[in-house]
Amino acid sequence: MIIYSLAVLAAGLLVGSFVLSLILTGLVRKSAQRLGFLARPARDRFAERAVPLGGGIAIFITLMIFILAATAAIKLLPSHLDSLARTADINMADFLAKINQLWYVLVSAFILFALGLWDDKKHLGPFFKLAVQFAVAIVAAYYADIRVELFIQNKIITSVLSAFWIVLIINAFNFLDNMDGASAGIAVIASSILFTAAAISGQVFIGGLAMVFIGALLGFLVFNFPPAKIFMGDAGSLVVGFFVALLTLRTDYYHEDGPPRYLVLMPLLVMAVPLYDFISVTILRISQGKSPFVGDTQHFSHRLKRGGLTDTQTVLTLYLATLCTGLGATFLYQVNLVGAILIFIQTLMVLLIIAILETTSQNDKTAN
Repeated sequence: MIIYSLAVLAAGLLVGSFVLSLILTGLVRKSAQRLGFLARPARDRFAERAVPLGGGIAIFITLMIFILAATAAIKLLPSHLDSLARTADINMADFLAKINQLWYVLVSAFILFALGLWDDKKHLGPFFKLAVQFAVAIVAAYYADIRVELFIQNKIITSVLSAFWIVLIINAFNFLDNMDGASAGIAVIASSILFTAAAISGQVFIGGLAMVFIGALLGFLVFNFPPAKIFMGDAGSLVVGFFVALLTLRTDYYHEDGPPRYLVLMPLLVMAVPLYDFISVTILRISQGKSPFVGDTQHFSHRLKRGGLTDTQTVLTLYLATLCTGLGATFLYQVNLVGAILIFIQTLMVLLIIAILETTSQNDKTAN
């Protein structure tokens, strides 16, 4: 009965956030067209045609509405919450502490959203954006407890380490937002795998947040899948990266009396493709004497497309690669240390196959 109730709740959050995001994305698209808030080929490196911006507005508003509604319901209906907590065997004190931490999450997300929206309009410098991202990440890690302990007891050290991870994931998804459907679709896949891990650990709070996030992304993805009718812009990619980072850090992978410690490395498998794109592009730019913060067409998706794939084929390839590495992560709960090592090796082999195919494609084009 408990499992059924929680499943119904999760489905309701997913469908509700999907519908709201779908409606808001359509409204934002029309408003962006009317106001001239567009990505244009002459100004935006990745735009091949004029496409409305602002999809991130719909994603952000959807997340805020659901999170605020959930917070209000919990604060205004404490008796109902007590009954649900007893039924689902939830620690009320811990649950309410997490609800209070949501305010820091909301403020952090809002600052990133505002920063991204400002950047979409004015094209800010990379160092200013990084400074704001680090400031937000430190606050979120320390005050909202969005951090991983890694068996280190010092809160300041773990907050700093977690802040670096948050900024890395934010920029990884910002980098991925270079092709129709790429950033949102990969975030859906990664978050779905993290939701599975949260469900296995019995994390109702994180599981619910993941469902709302996935629904918001899917509603936007209806308009963003190739050929895109709207882009999320930095206002979306910064928020998306932040929430993915939040899910990776707040999902419980390890317990003293439960699964082995190597489960804390699960986020590396889930994030393998985004991190591969981020690291490979950064290395390419630096090796060419370019700034790693200046956009170009050397991303994983662009390299696949130059191999002869269409936009749809390219983004589906990205999805499949993410699924290949992510699905392996879900089996970490069921294997011993040798099995875990084999899963990590398999992930590296998937990335190596991708790298070989990319290199072969580039060599063929050079020869021709």
